[in-house]
Amino acid sequence: MTRTALIAGASRGIGAAVARRLAADGWDLSLAARSPEPLRALADELRAEYGVRVHTAPGDMAEEADVRDVARQHLAAYDGRLDALVLSAGMGQTGAIADFPLARLDKQYAVNLRAPFQLVQECLPALRATASRPRDSTGVRHGTRVVAIASITGVTAEPSLAAYAATKAAVLSLCESVNVEESEAGVSACAVAPGYVDTDMTSWMHERLAPEDMITAGDVADMVSSVVGLSRTAVVPSIVITRPGRRLWRA
Repeated sequence: MTRTALIAGASRGIGAAVARRLAADGWDLSLAARSPEPLRALADELRAEYGVRVHTAPGDMAEEADVRDVARQHLAAYDGRLDALVLSAGMGQTGAIADFPLARLDKQYAVNLRAPFQLVQECLPALRATASRPRDSTGVRHGTRVVAIASITGVTAEPSLAAYAATKAAVLSLCESVNVEESEAGVSACAVAPGYVDTDMTSWMHERLAPEDMITAGDVADMVSSVVGLSRTAVVPSIVITRPGRRLWRA
């Protein structure tokens, strides 16, 4: 049976790159993001290009009811099957700790941490049930995966990114907790923590770092594809992706 993935934050950037890669690998997908039009366009593209099933589930990751609805839509569309939950929705704003507005911190917390935590809660019964299924036609028991797109700033601090970094460090911790609590049941988690990735979210970096010197969204998608292809006996808590050269962490 075809494996299925729910991708939050799928309308652009890393999430869209992951969707394209998994569709190329033959996965059926649910795509979630706040704006329905880009989701529909991407879904049409993937259906035409790869012949996979694609369900769209618009929703605002800052809203608890929308997060719950996104999970339930996927489970209804695919008869409760969920092989991979990809947590790619995120937002970031710069600012020094001394005067960073708490309202902005609250919004980043809601999108970058609370929504992933809630999605894991909502999807965990389906992830467990799918992980318990027999071996596939290749003889591999894949288990199920949570893959969260974190950030290298969650590993090492960078000036003016304290709020964003704190939420991404928490995502790394969340993945470790999933592994401690659920990996024996076949549900494991991996946080992919890249440096600056060339997306519209990081276009402000182009004054300091040329796009050709940045990590690509395709690089991150390749990591996600590799992780979800592992057997259930291989648990990868995190993957850090850096740039080449002396200044591996920062621009």
